[in-house]
Amino acid sequence: MEIIPISLLITLCLGIHRSSSDILQRQKRNWIIDSFTIVEENEGPFPYVLDTIELETKLGFFNLRGQGVDEDPMNILQINDKTGEITVHGKVDYEQYEKLKLTFEALDKNNVNVETRLGVEVQILDINDNAPIFENKEYVVHVDESDQQGIFLAGVKAIDKDSSRTNNGTFDFTIVSVTPKPTDLEFYLKQNDDIATIGFKGCLDYKKADKYIILVEAKDRGDKIQLSSTCTVIINVEGGNNHVPVFTGQTGPGSIKEREENVLVLRLQVTDKDPKGTAAWRAKYKILGDTNNNFEISTDAQTNDGLLYVKKPLDYEAGPLRNLSVTVENEIPYHSCKVQKRSSGDRWDLVIVTGKPGTGMVPPLSTRQVTVNVEDVNDPPYFSPSEKYVSVEENIAVGYYLEKFTAKDMDGTYANKFVYIKGEDPGDWVTVDSNTGSITTAKILDRESPLVMDDIYNVTMLAVDNGEPPLTSTATLSIHLRDQNDNLPNLNMSSMDMCLSDTPSRTTVTAFDLDKNPYGGPFRFKLHGNVKGQWSVNPDHGYSVSLVKEKTVHAGYHKLQLEISDLQGQSAVYNLSVAVCNCLKTTMAEPNCRSDRLSSSRVAGATFGICIAAILLLLGFILLALLLSCEKGPWTLPGQGIADEHLNVYNTECVGTDCKVDLTLLKPSNQEVSQKWQESQTAMNFKPVDLTLLKPLNQGEWQKWQESQTAIKVGTTNFGAAGSNSYDSMFPRNSVYRSSTTSKYATREDIDYLTSREDLLNMLHQRMYTIHVSGEELGDYDPYPYAEEGDPHTSSQLDPISIPEIPFDTDILMHLGPKFNTLASVCLPDAMPS
Repeated sequence: MEIIPISLLITLCLGIHRSSSDILQRQKRNWIIDSFTIVEENEGPFPYVLDTIELETKLGFFNLRGQGVDEDPMNILQINDKTGEITVHGKVDYEQYEKLKLTFEALDKNNVNVETRLGVEVQILDINDNAPIFENKEYVVHVDESDQQGIFLAGVKAIDKDSSRTNNGTFDFTIVSVTPKPTDLEFYLKQNDDIATIGFKGCLDYKKADKYIILVEAKDRGDKIQLSSTCTVIINVEGGNNHVPVFTGQTGPGSIKEREENVLVLRLQVTDKDPKGTAAWRAKYKILGDTNNNFEISTDAQTNDGLLYVKKPLDYEAGPLRNLSVTVENEIPYHSCKVQKRSSGDRWDLVIVTGKPGTGMVPPLSTRQVTVNVEDVNDPPYFSPSEKYVSVEENIAVGYYLEKFTAKDMDGTYANKFVYIKGEDPGDWVTVDSNTGSITTAKILDRESPLVMDDIYNVTMLAVDNGEPPLTSTATLSIHLRDQNDNLPNLNMSSMDMCLSDTPSRTTVTAFDLDKNPYGGPFRFKLHGNVKGQWSVNPDHGYSVSLVKEKTVHAGYHKLQLEISDLQGQSAVYNLSVAVCNCLKTTMAEPNCRSDRLSSSRVAGATFGICIAAILLLLGFILLALLLSCEKGPWTLPGQGIADEHLNVYNTECVGTDCKVDLTLLKPSNQEVSQKWQESQTAMNFKPVDLTLLKPLNQGEWQKWQESQTAIKVGTTNFGAAGSNSYDSMFPRNSVYRSSTTSKYATREDIDYLTSREDLLNMLHQRMYTIHVSGEELGDYDPYPYAEEGDPHTSSQLDPISIPEIPFDTDILMHLGPKFNTLASVCLPDAMPS
């Protein structure tokens, strides 16, 4: 056990020339700082005495607290509360606790008041119990064979947990071994505190060793014992270009047919002593003497051979042989290194050879002469020039000579003949002379045709030889068509809408001409006819002018004649349709009389439908009044007799008296009434009545009528499928009197009493005439345009047809109301209660 004397003792003595009690009072505030030491990882035996705290004044009890007692590391130190002796009961690790801080207190004899308080520090003495540790156990480095000596290869770093202020935490790096043992090469390291860098001097040689394994050690400087650790540094050497490639031979046909391309003609072999697959081994080829760039060469990645291709067609007539020079080199420059003299410094004397091939000591490039044979084949005809341009006026006469193309034969060993044929001619406007190649017009050439682009019409011509196989060449003739004044001005729109107004209003009229300047616009506009005070054009020249409508023009459709003249005075007169109508405020900017008329037509159609429905309803009431005028005995209307009573079932046949029709209602109309009625039908656009349809029913027709009534489902308002044919035969579809509605209250017994069809029709004529008011139409169904021809934007929808699906409720017959009472009183006045 090692004990260091108290390093610092501070005693503040107060109360000189004072009483002893004053001294004791001041002594409570005194701090006396002591320091002790413990060696880390002391093996004991435990407990052992560390030291004893002595005080000038004898006090009663001692207390110790802090690290090592009641704080981590706990239960390491104890104090004798009587004597102040401190004992150690366990080991302490320096790497965790470099010192322990405690507080010592001395209490009075009553163990109540603290008389003295000391600050105590226990220093932990470090021992060499930790070796230096490398950050990585292995370092991997890649280096080129051509790298120069003295460069930085790798860096290693180590850490020792022992105190760096002692030898235990201070360490040194050394190279323990290098595998394999290098020749003409030496590795070294330089240390800077806890980091070491590794370099080399001499020459790297891939052929001697492609990998070096260096074992590096870090050892501390402990006084009693030295601890160490190692790491491995792996140096991978990439092969350098120590040898140049050399040609050894060639294979392949060495010949090609003219006009063939992308064909392999030769394979060139080389040898290289550098490691296979490295950049120092891979070959690069270059072609010399290929002035037209017909050839290309690439490298076979597996064999390192050079592959010579023809990438552009060769022409036999330009020469049957092609002589080329091919050179080869590696992807990286040539390099060699030799040790000339060793020294103790960081560098040795070396001889290094590098640079461009053929310079200095660098070997020259390997070169090979190759010859490619070109085989003659049939060449296609050749046009010179292959494109021509001609300018003519449009509308020239048929047969007009345009141009001539002549083809040549480029073969040296073949004598071919040519035939000229026409290629592309979209409008079939030209003909080609098959022997001479002359091109003439076959139709009138029109500059305004959609086949002409920017006044140019293109025609192609082919020349076909008689070789084996037959070959073709193409020539193009561009025909420029000069414009003529062969088109009249025209209107963009021939119909337009305008709004009624109290002041003159305008709309825009635009014209165009397919001809170009000076045969087109600006145009002159002129109105024909009696339009003074109603219509005018202002201004009267330009591409677009304003059509002015005076306030005196009424609503409706107006036909105007508008003359348009071009710059050369050629003119045309067009009919201009203008619709004038009342416009809503929202449509005044862009009036649309058609849509307004459609709205009006819909309203008129609805009004007409209401009128027809009212007429049919009135006729139904009249027919009902006639049918209910039968003498069947007294009966009581629902709601006017017994409260719970209801109408009798109307579809049950029962015995009754004959119906007597009031003949005063059926007296024939006179001739004047009939004539007025026919006129009213004509005014309402009804079809004229076929009088042959009004003849009385014969016996056969009456029998059909009775059979149809038997098939009818009694109590319904529409005829079923079984009775529709018989009904149609008696009331044809072209008759205005045909109806599909009968009274729900008319039984078959009632209908049998209507024996006079002619009288009934006369009565209906009278009723129709009486409800017609002179000067007013019952309805006007204007045609309903759902789309305009050529208008892709029309999206009008058909009027919806609503078919209610509510079933008929028979309970409504119990509450028919006062209107039915009035009708019943007319039919059966005697049966009505007073």
